[in-house]
Parts: sequence; C-alpha cells; structure tokens
Amino acid sequence: MEWKKLQAALAEQSYIASDELVVAIQLALSLERPLLLEGSAGVGKTELARALSQARSTKLIRLQCYEGLDSARPLLMSITQDKSPILLIDEIDRADEEFEAFLLEILSDYQVSIPELGTINSVTKPIVILTSNGTRDLSDALRRRCLYSYVEYPDRTTEIEILKARQPNIDFLLASQIIDFVQKLRKEDLEKTPGIAEMLDFSAALIGLGVNDLSHDPEILQSAMTTLLKTKTDQWNITTEVAQRIAGQAA
Repeated sequence: MEWKKLQAALAEQSYIASDELVVAIQLALSLERPLLLEGSAGVGKTELARALSQARSTKLIRLQCYEGLDSARPLLMSITQDKSPILLIDEIDRADEEFEAFLLEILSDYQVSIPELGTINSVTKPIVILTSNGTRDLSDALRRRCLYSYVEYPDRTTEIEILKARQPNIDFLLASQIIDFVQKLRKEDLEKTPGIAEMLDFSAALIGLGVNDLSHDPEILQSAMTTLLKTKTDQWNITTEVAQRIAGQAA
C-alpha cells in the first residue's frame, strides 16, 4: 500500500507517524488537497512537514503565522517552484481572519493577487500543510477546503520508537523510564505541557549526565528537568519530591 511506503519513508527521516496520520497525508497527496493538522503544541505537527519535504526531496517553504500577517512572499514562492514544494502554514490560528480569507485564494485557485503585480498563477501546486494549536476557531470555509487530522501525543510504544530513532544506542530500560516519566508528567497540572521535542532534549540531557536510572539521583533528575519545564510556575510546582514520585511510578 502506498501509505505504508510513505510511513517507511518518514521513518527513514526519524519521524514515526501513526497509521491514521499517514493515511491522511497520503490522501492529501493523492487528492491534491491541503491538510489541516490540529493538536496541542509539541505533538510533532511542524516536524512532520520537515520530514515530508526530506522524504520527497523537495523544498520546504514555511510561513509562520501571527496576528497582522500580510506578507504574500512565501505564498508566491510556493506556487512558482519547478517542483511542488511543501508549503507549511504554521499556526494558522495565530493569524487573523483577513489573512485567512487571503489564504483561501491560494488554496482554492493556487494563485496570488498582489496589487503591484496583478494575479500570479501557479507553475506547480504546492503540497499544503496547515497547523493549528486550537487557540481560536478557524472559519468553516477554510475547514471545508482542507482534509483534517487531529494529532495526539503518541502512545507509549510509539514514543519509545521516536526516542529510539533519535537515540539508537539508548538502553531500552532507560528509554522506557524516560517515556513513562514524561507521559506521567504530562498529566500533572502544568502551564506548558512538554512535547516530543522536550522529551528528546530531556533524554539527551540524561545521557550526557551519565544517568542510567531515573530514580537513582534526585538532584541530577531535577537539574535535567529544565529541558521539560518551561515556566517558572511549572518549575516551582514540580518539586524534587513530585519528580521522585513520578520517577517511582515510571521505574
């Protein structure tokens, strides 16, 4: 099946994707439809676009959205390439509704209207991936134009595979402890939940510090948690005692 080949190609780029997500990507490719990826920050939505561009050996053009965004240059670049690029419209929920309406022209007709230049039609159709963290509701018109997939945090088995892909020499017991610890930490009352990138930083920190058992040295574990806890409140609340409780459950 084509989606299985795509899944293997993404895995070669160290991106471990669920069957459901890969099928959504394959449908977006075959139907030439934009794909809207929604989910919490840190679940790997942006990284997927990078991995897909590498797997397809094509250019990645990223447009980081923010309120008041009005630049058409990355959009113009995406439709004037010789080979279809990956157009990543990152955090579309941060842009305002005016930009969203402008974006619909690209997604509907693959053309850009610029006052100084007129209407510029596409040379090739970009492969469009939009991401949203759900900070505001997107318009019905935009949602209708896109295929949709909600990206969850990976389950235990998948996240261990992700860690092994990035740290192939890691001891399996330590890898299991790390994933159990991070997944239990995500269930705590945090201002910013650690994502996959933070988990990978945490594992790299532990390996660099020579840790082979999370419950062995509370002080080293607490020091390594600067990679996971990104606000003062979270660092204040996840005390050494709390970390040891979580580590004990993870052991």
